[in-house]
Amino acid sequence: MTALTLSTAAAAGLRADAIVIGVTKSPKGGKGLAVAPGAEAVDSAYDGRLAGLLETLGASGAEGEVTKLPAPSGFKSPLVVAVGLGAQPDKDGEYDAEALRRAAGVAARALSGSKKAAFALPAADVAAIGAIAEGALLGAYSFDAYKENGGKNAKDKNGKAPLAEAAILGGKPRDKEHKAALERATAVAEELNRARDLINTPPNDLNPEAFAAIAQAAGKEHGIKVQVLDEKALAKGGYGGILGVGSGSASAPRLVKLSYTHSKAKKHLAFVGKGITYDSGGISLKPAGHNETMKCDMSGAAAVFAAVVVAARLGLEVNVTGWLALAENMPSGSAVRPGDVLRMYSGKTVEVLNTDAEGRLVLGDALWAASEEKPDAIVDVATLTGAMVLALGNRTFGVMANDDAFRTAIVEASEEVGEESWPMPLPEHLRKGMDSPTADIANMGERMGGGLVAGLFLREFVGEGITWAHLDIAGPAFNEGGPFGYTPKGGTGSGVRTLVRLAELTAAGDLG
Repeated sequence: MTALTLSTAAAAGLRADAIVIGVTKSPKGGKGLAVAPGAEAVDSAYDGRLAGLLETLGASGAEGEVTKLPAPSGFKSPLVVAVGLGAQPDKDGEYDAEALRRAAGVAARALSGSKKAAFALPAADVAAIGAIAEGALLGAYSFDAYKENGGKNAKDKNGKAPLAEAAILGGKPRDKEHKAALERATAVAEELNRARDLINTPPNDLNPEAFAAIAQAAGKEHGIKVQVLDEKALAKGGYGGILGVGSGSASAPRLVKLSYTHSKAKKHLAFVGKGITYDSGGISLKPAGHNETMKCDMSGAAAVFAAVVVAARLGLEVNVTGWLALAENMPSGSAVRPGDVLRMYSGKTVEVLNTDAEGRLVLGDALWAASEEKPDAIVDVATLTGAMVLALGNRTFGVMANDDAFRTAIVEASEEVGEESWPMPLPEHLRKGMDSPTADIANMGERMGGGLVAGLFLREFVGEGITWAHLDIAGPAFNEGGPFGYTPKGGTGSGVRTLVRLAELTAAGDLG
């Protein structure tokens, strides 16, 4: 993991492999580039001609753009890395936290193989320092455990190790608020990166039992109570949804409960994560070309796991319970079939019309279990439907809820931390499509609006009077394209920061 430090040292005298600065597009009507605050000393060393020099080299200031040039004479760092911040901020002069986060991530990726980089980005306040720190740690992420040179000597595809240290210039090492911002960024990024590791781990090594063991180990480390229900306990308890989905696999399902409590907590949040460690579709087998990335179908459980651990690491004054509904969905002679009826933990029966609509089945059981504790709110997170990807694309998750104000609060929280989301409805007329002549409800309804249908199904398993929201992260959970900003190829950790922010807001009394 990349080390984070704060430094008040002058840019010229700091020993590092590179100094990272920000550049922006000129205001409307203007021409050329502008050097962002934080890089004044660097610009001065170029006699105020840095912007013009970068423009000559082809820089435009666009987000994600990186331009490298030799450091000026007298600097102990040999290289200057200019990263685009996009448009200049409005009159208040404050740079958007997400722009800083992305810029730091881009720079960290560009500096793989370096031992130390000094980030001279606009660090005007605590929020900016936290964003830069978080972006650097997330951007430096690399998953190399299965490569020949993995482990301690992990290297990226170009044979370079991740950036070893990021020093944030302008941050004061002895300032309590600055130190707290660094500690928060470290906790969030480390656990989000662990979620990425889980998502990227091959399914032959991460089955439900293995995931549960990882959760148990983390619980011991961070003072979180962990309870694991194995297949026998699930059968005794009547968890028909989880058992049904896992019945076709040699790897038995698990329901994991992680409980973080604080003595001063006044509120209780429950997070529920879909944890299908591999999804073949079951008897309703996925077509060719749709199986290769299905190790990521446990991304919701990974996000919930990470968020609970972050809450514990930060000592948030809120009780947070995480539920990981873990199963492997495989076809075999013992697998659930289309037409079978499952009796869920709530007692409600479900006719299974498509075994590839399995996520809602494991979540149904976990949602009802979470409801029994009467939390103040429940949020479930799942890579649930391809329909949501068609609706919102690969970078935005949908938010549905049984309370409009709560749905709005989640969207606002996600925007605050840099995760893209969009409010989605739960149209009552779509519920009728799940009526079954055999059971209480079917696991499929109308094809059009399938993501909303799935949300309506889940709502059936939320206890009466409990505020609930559903995050469908099917689009942004796994990046099959090239890396961008602080987002790598592969598992992204989508949803982690939104859940953490919800926990922080609840602890502060600012959410409901």
